[in-house]
Amino acid sequence: MREGERGSATVWTIGLAAVLALVGLAAVLLGAAAVARHRAGAAADLAALAGAAAAVSGDPAACDVAARVARDNGAVLTACAVGGGAVVEVTATVAVDLGPLGARQAEGTARAGPAPPEVHERMSDLSGAG
Repeated sequence: MREGERGSATVWTIGLAAVLALVGLAAVLLGAAAVARHRAGAAADLAALAGAAAAVSGDPAACDVAARVARDNGAVLTACAVGGGAVVEVTATVAVDLGPLGARQAEGTARAGPAPPEVHERMSDLSGAG
């Protein structure tokens, strides 16, 4: 071993360990963001379904029902609109802590309501064909 190379393996090992630690941290943060996005999407789906069920029954507080369902699923309902035909569109957010990158919001949107009459006609045609 040459005199000037003594201890170089230690430096390379420390450098490699640092790179691996950064890659591991990035993977964990990416995973946390993906989980939060899925949670927001699921909360939005459930909130839209609950809101649409309330709207179909004539409940004027369909968005309140949607907000409660979103909250029960760990999300905050940030937008809700009840359209014609009892179609409910919602946006829900979930907070995600990304460590050194700070806190962020993951967002999910969903739309739910009764199927239009033409879908019912197609379904009855399919069930009658068998």
